[in-house]
Order: sequence, then structure tokens, then C-alpha cells
Amino acid sequence: MAVSMALAVSNRLQPIAAAFLCLMAMQLVVASCTPEPTPYAARTTILR
Repeated sequence: MAVSMALAVSNRLQPIAAAFLCLMAMQLVVASCTPEPTPYAARTTILR
């Protein structure tokens, strides 16, 4: 599917299309990662 899309895009726009495909793939990878929960002991206390 990606090959047929790349062939349909003109030569001038191929690097831009590749960059968008990479960005979309990276968004999927980042969205699949779950953030680590911050432990309550890591919070710093403010001393006055």
C-alpha cells in the first residue's frame, strides 16, 4: 500500500510524503507507550 502511494506522489513531494509517514509511525509508537507512574515519594517537600 505504501509503495502504491509513493508511486502516485510526484517526485518533488516524495520526501515530504516520507516525512509524514515517519511522523505518523512515530505517533503510533509513542501513543502505544504507557507513561511510568510517578511514585509519591519522588515529590519534593518545600522547606521554608
